[in-house]
Amino acid sequence: MTLPQLILIPGRMNDADLFRDQVDALGDVCRPVVADVTRGRSFAELAASVLDLGEDRFALAGFSFGGIVAMEIARQAPERLTHLALMDTVMGPDTPEALADRRAAAAMVERSVRFNGFGGATAAAYLAPQHRGDEAIVSRIRGMTDRLGKDVFVRQTRLERADNRPALAALTCPVVVACGAEDKITPPAHHREMAALIPGAKLVIIPEAGHMTPLEQPDAVADLLRDLLAGG
Repeated sequence: MTLPQLILIPGRMNDADLFRDQVDALGDVCRPVVADVTRGRSFAELAASVLDLGEDRFALAGFSFGGIVAMEIARQAPERLTHLALMDTVMGPDTPEALADRRAAAAMVERSVRFNGFGGATAAAYLAPQHRGDEAIVSRIRGMTDRLGKDVFVRQTRLERADNRPALAALTCPVVVACGAEDKITPPAHHREMAALIPGAKLVIIPEAGHMTPLEQPDAVADLLRDLLAGG
């Protein structure tokens, strides 16, 4: 029997290394593929590129920025999704102020000579306190940002989010909504609202994790994806 395809969509300034542990852990239940969302002028364009990667029907998991891409896929082609995981992400549209701030940050980085993608202040925001000094986690994140560089940062940071709530409310496939218990970027309260909006969605709050759950708690993320694929 052919195993189902699972497409994993990384976050902003993340590459395939984000999901390395989950790809290794899930090979007995699915065929994991990590999408590249570093190119594209809109979330709709990025979603179309992931759909080109997918088979007729496939399971999908999106993390953070990748979760926004996954929601756009749910808007464009919900009939192609067998299962959906949304992790440490946001469902609402950009406010004009947030979009302006982000684009100003992108413009500043674009003008800069030196790009420091993951420093100490970023680690404090993105990681749970117990992981901020974990050099293995920090070096993996820094490695991804260094490989991708400022052009990808600028391109991804400038994209405008749509309101994905109508697409989520219309979903009929099995869905899990998950985030770190100490996520300060996309907090648990937001994920509770997201799970309540999606019919039949399961909510998972992952202990001892901030925003970077696939790296901070790799086994817990692999387990929730395994459980999702086993149901429905």
